Amino acid sequence: TIFYIVPDFLACYPASSHYLKNTPTQLAFFERNIVDSHYYTRTRASTMSTTEAQDPVKSETNKVESVIRSRKERPTGSTHFGDADWDEEQVDEIGDATWGEVAKACCVHDAKEWGKIFVGACGALFFLYFFLFALELLGNSAKVLGGCRAGGLLSDETNPVAGLVIGELATALIQSSSTTTSIIVSLVGADAVSVNSGIYLVMGANIGTSVTNTIVSMGQMADGAQLERAFAGATVHDIFNLLSVAILFPLEIISHYLYHLTNAMLPDSVGDGEKWEGPIKKIVSPFAGRVLKANKDVIKDIATGKVESCDAYYPVLCLDGIEDYKHCASKCDTDVGEEVGVDCGRVGLITCDKDSGECPGFFQNGASLNDDYISGGVCLVLSLFLLFVCLMALVNVLQRGLAGMSTRIIYKATNVNGLIAIAIGTGITILVQSSSITTSVLTPF
Repeated sequence: TIFYIVPDFLACYPASSHYLKNTPTQLAFFERNIVDSHYYTRTRASTMSTTEAQDPVKSETNKVESVIRSRKERPTGSTHFGDADWDEEQVDEIGDATWGEVAKACCVHDAKEWGKIFVGACGALFFLYFFLFALELLGNSAKVLGGCRAGGLLSDETNPVAGLVIGELATALIQSSSTTTSIIVSLVGADAVSVNSGIYLVMGANIGTSVTNTIVSMGQMADGAQLERAFAGATVHDIFNLLSVAILFPLEIISHYLYHLTNAMLPDSVGDGEKWEGPIKKIVSPFAGRVLKANKDVIKDIATGKVESCDAYYPVLCLDGIEDYKHCASKCDTDVGEEVGVDCGRVGLITCDKDSGECPGFFQNGASLNDDYISGGVCLVLSLFLLFVCLMALVNVLQRGLAGMSTRIIYKATNVNGLIAIAIGTGITILVQSSSITTSVLTPF
């Protein structure tokens, strides 16, 4: 009987049987606690009954919501993010929500909920920053490992099909279509590659750039449903670029319309301009450059035929053994007769930062080509590991933030007009100066 009457008391006094076997004083103490606990239990039950009597609908709703985890059991039939059957709902089954409901779900919260939203937003921004940092480090590592080979590929004057494949392979090696296209532009400007060949190389670069977001989608392998959605999102970029090339490539071979169009757009005179760098790169690149900074000049010099191989840049040499940009990476002025090792240093695939004047952590005075390859390989592994960790953490934070929200509201808030979506994607890519970053960030979403 005692066990049924005073469960709260027994939970606090697991050794209650000890009191039952001891002195009358201890038995009296135990009996008083039984009475107090019984009174507390009755009072709490009375209070709960009063609350339910005052607002039976709210009480019943709380009970239902605490148990229901499926749209089939919910009276409204709506699916909430995190339900057991959330993946089973089709787009045509999602009901229409009003903008008032969206505004209420977005902006109407109490102080505790606003605190959780602030913490979640800070966590999402934290993992997003290091996700972008990992992407930047991945690109730098790929340039160090594949820069020499990519430069050799781009230097070849080949037929259109070979040019397409070379552009794709070069971009896949250095993980940056922006770098590939800038090198191609330099090659065309230096008359090392014709404009016709440059067009096919750029087309191949647009196919090769879709490799990055496919790698990112592999970070969802722990969950089959998430992997399916993430891979589908990454494939959109692949299919779009492939279909664009499949249409434009034969048209260019037949009519050379892009070649004639570029000639028509060319002004009478061209002057030197300033390089514009997006705000995201200004935030992420300096931090990534403190770890590893790739020397893009090596790829350009090999592609233009200025040097035959990467061996011409080794061993790395810093004047007076001081590792900074001035003593290691500053270029010699051959017009005044400056010599490497006397008036200026020499760097290989890993260089120092010109703006800060500092060399990255993986830079080493006297390093050989193999040493830089090893540094690039280590950073590649670290970047992939950090990429997957930040991806999983970012997805987890987003899921926790959306938990319990109706899919009607989510679909209403994200279902924008196609032209508006194109404009948003274009603006974001212009800001970050990288389609790989845009598509890779969209993949976990």
